[in-house]
Amino acid sequence: MSGSPQRAANLYAQSGKKNLRGGRLLRHADFERVYKRGRRHFAAHMTAFYMPRTEGDGLRVGFTVGRVLGGAVERNRMKRRLRECVRLCRPVPGPRMDVVINPKKTLRTVDFSVLIEEVTRAFEVIGRSAGEKAAKG
Repeated sequence: MSGSPQRAANLYAQSGKKNLRGGRLLRHADFERVYKRGRRHFAAHMTAFYMPRTEGDGLRVGFTVGRVLGGAVERNRMKRRLRECVRLCRPVPGPRMDVVINPKKTLRTVDFSVLIEEVTRAFEVIGRSAGEKAAKG
């Protein structure tokens, strides 16, 4: 993971990006659809479930942080860290995909630069998958 701290420092400079509500996955039915019919990308500190959609524009991202991962304070901290990583790393406008990120317990203590790299890698995989879908259909 060469240059991780430097990359994280460079990403902090991108503070102009906003996490728009339209880019979030909110409905329970949408989460269930992605879990049941989507594909998975496994990383050391999280699992990303993703699925293409036909309507709308860009990437929609949601998070599931269950009670098994800790108390409310820890779960909220995990969600804040993930939201910030997504804000810094998401492709704009991005493919028409729904993504659900499911963290693992180790996400609580991992360095932020490592988390940035994992989220970036997940978006690269998702982008390639979207490109393959577009080429086929």
